Amino acid sequence: MNISPISLTFKKCKKEKRTALITYTVAGDNTKKKSFEILNAVSKHADICEIGMPHNTPIADGGQIQNSSYRAIKNGIKLKDIFQIVKKFKKNQYSKPVILMGYYNTIFQFGENKFIKESKKSGVDGLIVVDLPWPENKKLAKKCKKNSINFIQLLSPTTSLIRLRKILKDSHDMVYYISMLSTTGGKLKVSPKKILESYNKIKKINKSKNLVIGFGITDKTIASLKKADGLVVGSALCKEISKSLRNRQNPVTNVNKMVSKLKSKII
Repeated sequence: MNISPISLTFKKCKKEKRTALITYTVAGDNTKKKSFEILNAVSKHADICEIGMPHNTPIADGGQIQNSSYRAIKNGIKLKDIFQIVKKFKKNQYSKPVILMGYYNTIFQFGENKFIKESKKSGVDGLIVVDLPWPENKKLAKKCKKNSINFIQLLSPTTSLIRLRKILKDSHDMVYYISMLSTTGGKLKVSPKKILESYNKIKKINKSKNLVIGFGITDKTIASLKKADGLVVGSALCKEISKSLRNRQNPVTNVNKMVSKLKSKII
């Protein structure tokens, strides 16, 4: 595999001695057009853009992301629309890495090979499949690697040391550390200090892997965790979109302001 846009982004951030900001928004929230505008807005400040593939029975997503997914599904978002959004975005932001995040049933129903083919064609750089853990994901991960798509493995506080070493060995350019035992958007149940202690233990095992932290990252906690290679913010952005829609405000403007503020806290 050639050096991926994801790997190049982390190299750039490390050279600049800063943490990579990774944003998560749901494709189709609250319309296809508006979600594309939101993606464009956050990309001005985010180093990597993660896009959620809406699912009607999520197992890892908290209330805020569920609300975003509900709005997107209600407005008729389909997987083919998501690929179109990515393709359109990549035309103007070719070097900005895009990661798709979702659940395996979406990929299975579409067809694994077809999904990877369409992902590559549209410009997807990475994939997170929440409910397909290692080693069950090894076959799909290999297919992704052959097509220059990073399959992003997940680690959690309960991952055993033996299992952790095997996952890191099989991982690509980026690994995702789930900060706590919770769904997305939950209040941090452990201190940032404890999260970083666990994070540093993982980094000592394999320093070459780009390790990011997600779940519970907000404007109040982000600065305390900026020693990580990257930080993922999702539920806070989905919450801002919901709030903007409820108050009849433009979510694009408000989310843009929020991401700009988050970026300023980790530079």
